[in-house]
Amino acid sequence: MSAELRKFERWSEALDSKFTVFGFPVGWDSILGIVPGVGDAVTVVPAAMMINAGYRCGIRKRALGRMAWNTGLDLAVGSIPLFGDLFDFAFKSHKKNVSVLREEFARQGLLDPVPQPT
Repeated sequence: MSAELRKFERWSEALDSKFTVFGFPVGWDSILGIVPGVGDAVTVVPAAMMINAGYRCGIRKRALGRMAWNTGLDLAVGSIPLFGDLFDFAFKSHKKNVSVLREEFARQGLLDPVPQPT
């Protein structure tokens, strides 16, 4: 499972903070989000894959709910023109979901409980 988590960590890095713009971390989620509808539709796929991986590993429903909330909020608010773009710069839903996965996998004894910054 740690290989899959590392894959998701790489994805979240690319989607949420791959680049720096004026000193702020920006990822493909924010960049693609500039194109109405496209960015949010594309970046929901890796989020769904993370949620599915958590489900397959038996993480708690509460954690799955947090991940679904993060993804849904990012999708809903991110789809609002201009405000959604600013929201995407700040919210970093993929990093939040990876953090939930890491906590749950550590709770199940699948990983060492090493805290990760969000």
